[in-house]
Amino acid sequence: CFFILGLRVTVLLTSSLMVLGAGLRCVPVSDLEIRKKLIHGGQLLNGLAGPTVMNAAPFLSTTWFSPDERATATAIASLLNYLGSAGAFLVGPLVVPPPNGTAHLASHSNTQHIKDRIEAVLYAEFGMVSLIFSAALAYFPSRPPFPPSVAAASQRLSYRRSFCRLLSNFRFLMIALAYAIPLGVFSGWSGVLDLILTPIHVSQVDAGWIGFWSIVGGCVVGIAMARFADFIRGMLKFILLLLLSGATLASTWFTLTCLTTVTHLPLTTATLYTSCILLGIFLNSSVPIFFELFVETVYPVPEGISCGVVTFLSNVFMGVLLFFLTFYHTEFSWFNWCLPGSCLLSLLLILCFRESYDRLYLDVVVSV
Repeated sequence: CFFILGLRVTVLLTSSLMVLGAGLRCVPVSDLEIRKKLIHGGQLLNGLAGPTVMNAAPFLSTTWFSPDERATATAIASLLNYLGSAGAFLVGPLVVPPPNGTAHLASHSNTQHIKDRIEAVLYAEFGMVSLIFSAALAYFPSRPPFPPSVAAASQRLSYRRSFCRLLSNFRFLMIALAYAIPLGVFSGWSGVLDLILTPIHVSQVDAGWIGFWSIVGGCVVGIAMARFADFIRGMLKFILLLLLSGATLASTWFTLTCLTTVTHLPLTTATLYTSCILLGIFLNSSVPIFFELFVETVYPVPEGISCGVVTFLSNVFMGVLLFFLTFYHTEFSWFNWCLPGSCLLSLLLILCFRESYDRLYLDVVVSV
């Protein structure tokens, strides 16, 4: 979409889908079947807009920022998207009361109270999305008056040639799997974090705070790492090795802590908070570094195509994991072991990866 329609038209189209999707979920219909279909339709429209939002950061940074600012711009644009997820971890437990903690759930008053709180959240989301769409409609230029770099003004490959280049590039497939496997597993795992922590007597509110701080910490560390990558170029692989090593250790710590009958490690709120938050920090902060490495590896493939492919792969792994969860949902130790296994596999793939900086080389050589 970015490559064909341009940045402004794509953002307006994406945000309009989000407004329509959020609006459908707020339609006050008494018929539950119709309401269910409207909510599913709204979620579908929001899902269609999701990949564009997730993949916009590298294209935005290339279009608007110079080579010594691109990684930082990618980090800010991609990780701010995660702050919405961080807010969701808090809004749910704090605004909507948990059913398993509500006395006399069958009573009409309590059930109606939960419905009213859920509708309040949906209306608030619709208002925020509408405000963002209005701001983009009022002012969101497609590109700056002058290209900030040689790469920003260069010609890119067509869609067909881009996909052929990606599928035939073994190095890209390596780092695509290194990104998609752990991030897909982590997305599925964090989505059911409250269910995973319930057997070890962690409340829904505590699970929400764990998810919140892991995402916020990942945003802060990710922007710091990206700024470091802008100052010292050619260090993307080294940064990923550090982050994935930390993610492997943190996920192993969490998994072993949950196996109290086997490992006898102390299972406390502090250890759960620390291990989960560290895991989220290491994995979430790796996202912009991965995006920059994708673009550098397959340049002149358009940024939206390369990042779109890896985002699709990540969603596939998340979907497969959640599919198995529907059959094996009574015990979650296997789910926890998927985390360190995926992080370790990603670490090995990055170790074997031979990095190259084709876009950066073009900017530096031609500018000189």
